[in-house]
Amino acid sequence: MQKPLVGRVALVTGASSGIGAACAEALAASGAIVILAARRLDRLEALAHEIRRAGGEASCLAVDVADPAQQGMMFGQVGQIHGKLDILVNNAGILTLSLVADADTAQWRRMIEVNLLALMEASHLALPLLRASKAGHIVNIASDAGRSANVPAAGYAASKFGVVGFSQALRREVHRYGIRVTVVEPGMVATELPNHVTDQTLRAALLGRLSEVEPMQPEDIAAAVHYAVTQPVRVNVEEILIRPLRQES
Repeated sequence: MQKPLVGRVALVTGASSGIGAACAEALAASGAIVILAARRLDRLEALAHEIRRAGGEASCLAVDVADPAQQGMMFGQVGQIHGKLDILVNNAGILTLSLVADADTAQWRRMIEVNLLALMEASHLALPLLRASKAGHIVNIASDAGRSANVPAAGYAASKFGVVGFSQALRREVHRYGIRVTVVEPGMVATELPNHVTDQTLRAALLGRLSEVEPMQPEDIAAAVHYAVTQPVRVNVEEILIRPLRQES
């Protein structure tokens, strides 16, 4: 089996479950040396064990990406151990839903910190390592909510619109260094995100909608990420919008 990512170093945030875990497995299966980052170390270690058992290479870093100091330590360790970074998958994210009139604004702040500011910080800290790679690639996991905002997801959409805008500007800045930037905008995916919704009525409505559209699986999004990062270095897949067949909007 051809392994196009042999020797490449990949860091995946939010790797303890869902899309992040699936991305890590897909990259490792293609030969990448994968660094798994998230808060839940036990989940990361279990995933790393599975990757190694399948013949891949993986290590773990327990990190809260919303803490700039912890992010600094994470990239410091990557640089010390590997001396470069080839692929950064900024996947860590949370979801809360509310009407604007009823919002707990502290939840908005936390979403902006995790979904947007942490991603921006990670991209900033990764750039020296990605430049050392000579063919670095940043993949930012946004959402179709970063394309079209719906009730009751105003706060979530604001964070994901921010990711899309940041990704567009970043690509235009760093292409001169041989660094590619891809933003992936998934629609409805079967992950743990609904568990973050504290309003029970809104959570039930979200779960009902998920059951109606036959949501995508994390592996579907991982396949899109894998496609982007395995293109020839002359090719930058700038944006991937991917939705379930039955999701109209």
